[in-house]
Amino acid sequence: MSSQPSTENLQCSLQAQGVKYALAGYVDIHGIIKGKFVPLNHLDKMLGGSELFTGAALDGVPQEINDNEVAAMPDPASVTVCPWNPQLVWFASDLYLDGAPFEACSRNILKRQTAAAETMGLTFNLGIETEFFLFRDSPDGGFEPVSSRDHQAKPCYDPRTLMDNLPIVDELVEAMNAMGWDVYSFDHEDANGQFETDFTYTDALGMADRLSFFRLMANEIARKHGAFASFMPKPSANRTGSGAHYNMSLADRETGKNLFDTRQGEDTHGCGVTELAYHFIGGIMKHAAAISAVIAPTVNSYKRLVRKGSMSGSTWAPVFVCYGNNNRTNMLRIPSQGGRVECRATDIACNPYLGAAMILAAGLEGVRDNIDPGAPHRENMYHYSDQQVRDMGIEMLPQTLGEAVEAFAADPLSRQVFGGAMFDSFVSFKREEWRSYHNHVSDWEIDRYLKFF
Repeated sequence: MSSQPSTENLQCSLQAQGVKYALAGYVDIHGIIKGKFVPLNHLDKMLGGSELFTGAALDGVPQEINDNEVAAMPDPASVTVCPWNPQLVWFASDLYLDGAPFEACSRNILKRQTAAAETMGLTFNLGIETEFFLFRDSPDGGFEPVSSRDHQAKPCYDPRTLMDNLPIVDELVEAMNAMGWDVYSFDHEDANGQFETDFTYTDALGMADRLSFFRLMANEIARKHGAFASFMPKPSANRTGSGAHYNMSLADRETGKNLFDTRQGEDTHGCGVTELAYHFIGGIMKHAAAISAVIAPTVNSYKRLVRKGSMSGSTWAPVFVCYGNNNRTNMLRIPSQGGRVECRATDIACNPYLGAAMILAAGLEGVRDNIDPGAPHRENMYHYSDQQVRDMGIEMLPQTLGEAVEAFAADPLSRQVFGGAMFDSFVSFKREEWRSYHNHVSDWEIDRYLKFF
């Protein structure tokens, strides 16, 4: 059957809504949306892959200048009218090369892993908690929270500061709900100017699409109010950073039943999930160091993954490769409601397609190989010394981007998931990012050493 009538119907529907331009949006290595705008009367061509791109012009799209161009192939099911400008419509898109899926496309990388889950009769469901900052430029050339109230030592859950930012946050939440994301709570977080929105989970590909679009949308809405949204993991040394906690479960592909829910089976470790979930956890723990490079992908990410560094007394971020029940000091937490596993090491700067792909591949390995994660930890892991943790046989998460990238490079799972071209590009890009950081002379160094000796 020809797809032309549905394309015509889609075009007519968008025209009736006042849409003028369509964007076939794919992402670069950072998960940042890229693409071209196309007048709506060329929508049929765009949906057929008419828009071509030179990968060499982008970060982490591994091509040479002389290679054939990649094409953006939009997913019609993802069509989204941009809430900040209803004249624009966005389509999440895959990259194709020479008529076939481009191996190094972030979205294709995740789709390969969700396809692997499907062969096992599974669907990977994912919810991502979006933490971010709202700032405005300050007269001195720096930045400051939008709220002019006195900054508090413990501003978490403060409704007054939230209300100061409500014109931005309300517009953002209304936009999310208009798109059917079903926001069920939002709050002011543990650092001044930091916010979180929580919305209903969906399949992993759909959630990765949403997070990429969320970052674009939040910034465009904030700009309308003279502010900007920051997705830097840790803008301040003495405040908490922004996570993007992955809330994960596997469902039966046919029935949709949550296979992590203990109503489906026995709970062997007493944390509120099934044996399948514990095996999934075991796989993630096995590859945690390599996964860290993808879910905490910046130099700045590792200034969040520390025990201390917040005026509230805790960073609320994991340091050790361990799991437990409703315990926020573990990398992997099983909330009190059960039925899901939360990865707390992920931060808001991640490429959600690549992060979800690595975690899913590791988790599926755990399921296939029946990997036992060991005993859960219900205690405050921050209270143990590094030596005590080592004595318990618990590994630490990487402490720097450099350490994480080398762990990623050394783990065979990384190349298996990313494919050769994206694996090489990611390792090369992140090693250079780490070298560049070390070559930079910081203000801290000037202040400490310029007149020290």
